[in-house]
Amino acid sequence: MIDREMITDVLIKDVVCHRQGDEYVLNWHWAEDVPCVYVHKTTKDAPFDIEQVDEKQWKLYTREEYKVHKGLREKSEGIGQYTYRIFPCRLEKGKPVLLVPSTDSHVIHVSTGKAKITYSLIRNKKWFSSYDSLQIRIFSEIPVPKDVLCYVKKEGSPPIHKDDGTQYAFIRDIEPGVNLLPEIEVKKKDVIRLFFTDGKKYGERYELIPE
Repeated sequence: MIDREMITDVLIKDVVCHRQGDEYVLNWHWAEDVPCVYVHKTTKDAPFDIEQVDEKQWKLYTREEYKVHKGLREKSEGIGQYTYRIFPCRLEKGKPVLLVPSTDSHVIHVSTGKAKITYSLIRNKKWFSSYDSLQIRIFSEIPVPKDVLCYVKKEGSPPIHKDDGTQYAFIRDIEPGVNLLPEIEVKKKDVIRLFFTDGKKYGERYELIPE
């Protein structure tokens, strides 16, 4: 088990991230008396309890390594969002002791790109009916939980946001690749668009593109 202690000093701060080719590089300001850090990485929004972290999940990174590599370099593997926590250390008899800050100055959220979700509407007109049949076709680069998206129906003109019309939830998750939803019946003048259920939250992770 890694030795650790609580501190109130801000020893790691100004954590930033930028892309360089197929890598993203983390940089931060070290306090002068910090010889090394322990770095922990999780997916964004994943629960974090320092008491539950397995020792194998910590990455020890020295000040010398940081200088040689001009930061902490990580390969960009696919699309995702991650949280890095950079904990300062002190040395006790040559062994690093992890210091737990009382603020979040040592934390950064990193995005390796937005997953693209494209959709199109396949409309089949019924000549002797006041309704048409409509099928939503979605292509996604990654799995998408069903509560991320909704579709909105409005008569006469396209809806401009998720509350501009009648909103419908998706009944199943979106799989990677092509997804064909069950056909629905709509009025001749009904217009349908897809929206994020929470634009601020999901707009950081996905890009929704009508075809």
